[in-house]
Formats: sequence, structure tokens, C-alpha cells
Amino acid sequence: MASAREAKGVLIIGGGVSGIQAALDLADMGFKVYLVEKTPSIGGRMAQLDKTFPTLDCSACILTPKMVDVARHPNIELLTYSEVREVSGKPGDFRVLILKKPRYVDEEKCTGCGVCAQYCPIEAPSDFDAGLGIRKAIYVPFPQAIPLVYVIDKEYCINCGLCEKMCEAGAINHKQQPAEITVEVGSIIVSTGFRPFDAKIKGEYGYGKYENVITGLEFERLVNAAGPTGGYLARLSDGRIPKTIGFIQCVGSRDEKANNLNCSRVCCMYAVKQAILAKEHIPRAEISIFYMDIRAYGKGFEEFYKRAEEEFKIKFIRGAVSEVTEDPETKNLMLRVEDTDTGELMEREFDMVVLSVGLLPSAGSEVIEKILGVSRGEDGFFASIQPEVFSVLTPVDGIFIAGVAEGPKDIPDSIAQASAAAMKASTILAEGRSRG
Repeated sequence: MASAREAKGVLIIGGGVSGIQAALDLADMGFKVYLVEKTPSIGGRMAQLDKTFPTLDCSACILTPKMVDVARHPNIELLTYSEVREVSGKPGDFRVLILKKPRYVDEEKCTGCGVCAQYCPIEAPSDFDAGLGIRKAIYVPFPQAIPLVYVIDKEYCINCGLCEKMCEAGAINHKQQPAEITVEVGSIIVSTGFRPFDAKIKGEYGYGKYENVITGLEFERLVNAAGPTGGYLARLSDGRIPKTIGFIQCVGSRDEKANNLNCSRVCCMYAVKQAILAKEHIPRAEISIFYMDIRAYGKGFEEFYKRAEEEFKIKFIRGAVSEVTEDPETKNLMLRVEDTDTGELMEREFDMVVLSVGLLPSAGSEVIEKILGVSRGEDGFFASIQPEVFSVLTPVDGIFIAGVAEGPKDIPDSIAQASAAAMKASTILAEGRSRG
């Protein structure tokens, strides 16, 4: 393995799959990499997914080895549970102030054994399981977390002292304070990912009101064997296996009322994937997808869509759903929709409804914009000065963007753009000089 070059390294903001790929590419070139992730573990949204489209490969099987490679790479310094606070300087000579938040667990001493969590008496909603599962007040987000170091959530911690008493490694430290770290880098890559659209904004679909209306991300956790139900796909209201499932497309995308006219690009295919997964879990289930139009633009996507229709007998109904209501006795859901192909107005009853929510800029994008001086487009994603040619370039020389930070895209496109950003960032480092 090549040792880190004498030239200044690269700062990567965001530890999702694009940030991970960029870090590995640069580290393999021999450059020092500082990978900063604001949550306790790298992995990002991909870590929450069950399968990927169109191949239906296991998401964790692709991502976890990359995460392990990051942890083991001698040229990568991983700074999780940390945030960038200040950036000064110029291309080839940036000075970055990073705030490392207290875990209240010593990273050097923690062995990841999990005994502390076993004895912790307090339960809290699991963000990793989209709020459907529970975790303890001391926790790791998921079993494959990197680093596998526990963190105490002070919002829920009652200071009972059980975790400290049971930790044989002596890793618990309730007096731990935030730490400021300053690093010098030659270039910066922004890979801050996305946040899902808040489906509660579309009140007509009943999300947050009706238990059996869920989002696509919640569906991913329900069908995942490591999810809150152990992969058992069931209704949240009564635990019953759904016999009919309806998917509603473009929730928070291509929608003027939701203040987002953009297509989120992945929603059609992830709904097709989830519909297939539902059929694999419940072969006799009747599944319908309500859509405006199917955008199957990627390699193998059209074939994937046709396979869902022909092999799995999934029904595709072209029409916008106007309202979802609930039968208070059965908790079944009634969809009112116009079939735009036939002009027919109809009502369809389903046991479960899945909302294919769109992708929005990650929380904190405004802060990163101010810190780095990079601009964002009208859609809120970071803007490229050459979107048709080099989409990784920002108006600020030496700062690049990758993955969904630049705009909605799927996993292969995010990885490809991350590698492109890594290559552009390396050119500044290879020059070994500052550029004005």
C-alpha cells in the first residue's frame, strides 16, 4: 500500500457511498484523506437499503466491504460524529476547522461488544430503521457500523450509570467534551447526500395519520432481514400480512404544490424494485403502481420494468392519486384516482400504501454553502459550473461535488461521479502548489 504523499490531503464531507468511493480512490493514489461524517457511522442512505436495482443485489454486500476498506486504509483518517465548522485559505492550501462531537464513549477503549446496550434500560426510536424500530440510549446505528463504537444519546440518557458499571473496557466517559481539530488540505469534495421528502406535507395521502401508509424508506427497513421486523412484511396497524399493496409515485417530486418541480430520478425504479421484493415476500399479493410516467432511463432499467410487469404481474396504472382515506374499522386504505389512459375515475382498496417520496438536499446544505462559499441551484442542490461536461466542478476552484449532493441520481452514477471528483481533486494535489 502506498504511503501518503507529502502534498496536502483531501477533505471529504459526507460518508455515504459517494464519499466512501472518493476516499478510497484518493487513498489508493497515495494521498491523505480526511473523511468527515456527521453521524456516528459511515454508510449513508445506502446502508438502509435492502436491495439495489436493477440487479436486486444485496445493498449491504456491496457497501460493507467498502466501509471496512475505509476503516483499514492507512491513508484515510475517519472523523465520524464530526462536522466542518470553518474553511479558510485557497486551492492547494485550505485550512479546515472540524468539531468532533462527544460520544461519551472512548473510541480507543470501546470494543463494540454491546454489553452496555444490553443493560441500558432506556429505549428510543431508531433513526436507522426510519423510526419503526427501537434502540437504546447507548447504541450503534446498525451492527455493521464503521467505526463500531457506541455513542450515548444525551437526549434519552437518564444517567443511571449502568453502562459505565457494566463496561469492562472502561470506555464510558460522561464528562467527554467536544474537540476541535484543524487540518490542512489541498482540495475538498462535498458528498453530503440527501434527505427524503417529508410525506406529511402531502396531507391528502394520510402519511402520519394512517398507520398503513408508509414511505419507500420505511418499506426498505420492513423487508430487510436486519430490520425492525426481521424482514417480515406486515402492516403497522395490526401486524397482518398485506394482500394488496399500492405504490404512489412522485410524492414530493414534479409537484408545484410541494415546491419541487424536479424529477428525483430514482423513484420509479426503487418502486419497481420494492414491488418485486413485496411479491417475493408475499407471492400472492396484488400490487399496483400508480404513476405519471415511468422513467426507466438507465442500463437494464427498461428490462427491469418489463420483468416486473410480465414475470411478477405487477399492475401499472397511469394516473394521479388525488386522495387516500382509511376505513376506521379495517384500517384498509381507499385510493381515489383517475386512470389517464382510459379517463376512468375509480376507487381502489388496499391493505397497505407505499409513498415513493422524492430526494431533497441534505439537512445542513445551507451551512456548507456558507462555509465553503459554493453556490446552490434553485432546487437546493449544489450547483456545478459545467453540469453537461464536468458536473463535479463548483464555482470555487479546488472544491468539488459528488453524488446526490449535486442532484438526484442512483448508486452507480453516484459512485462514478465520486471517482471523477477524486480525480479532479488529485490534480491540485499532484501539482504541489497553490493556485490563485
